[in-house]
Amino acid sequence: MSIALRCRCGQVQGEVDTDRTYARATCYCKDCQAYARFLGTPGITDAQGGSDILAMAPAGVRFASGLDQVACMALSEKGILRWYAACCRTPLGNTARGAKVPYVGMSTACFAATQDAVDAAVGPRDRIILNSGSATGQVRKTPLTFVTGGMRILANIIVRRLRGEGGAPFFDASSGQPLRTPEVLSAAQREALGAR
Repeated sequence: MSIALRCRCGQVQGEVDTDRTYARATCYCKDCQAYARFLGTPGITDAQGGSDILAMAPAGVRFASGLDQVACMALSEKGILRWYAACCRTPLGNTARGAKVPYVGMSTACFAATQDAVDAAVGPRDRIILNSGSATGQVRKTPLTFVTGGMRILANIIVRRLRGEGGAPFFDASSGQPLRTPEVLSAAQREALGAR
């Protein structure tokens, strides 16, 4: 099954293969909240500052149009790469800095589907809660699903790595370099956004 991927203005489009999903989680970390402030796009986080993320294999993401609008940033020199549509600042996904890690945390904010359709395809939101201590409001902790979800993600990464999968379409297949040079924020910029 697949879910249509679409940025807010429609320039970036594609699809996400839900069969390549590892887990669905809501992250309340300060960095995800700072990233949402960097984008300046309303509705990326929930009322408590959480980002709805679909952890999956990058090979399950296909861009049909607007690849020239896909941009990348990092909160620090060693921080994860955060991909977004530059045209309308819609978040797309987060990857490791290297192409060899077959993982992307896709933001459900870029899905062109109703919440019910996403829930039906990949399970309900908030089953795995990450970094609940940074939430801006009350959220329930999920220690058991946090551990089991983390193990499922790690196991999938290892299996796909052994199969030779990488970070495409966010990385160049031949060079292993990111599709775009990341914009790395300065310490002052991070502080202004409230990042760690």
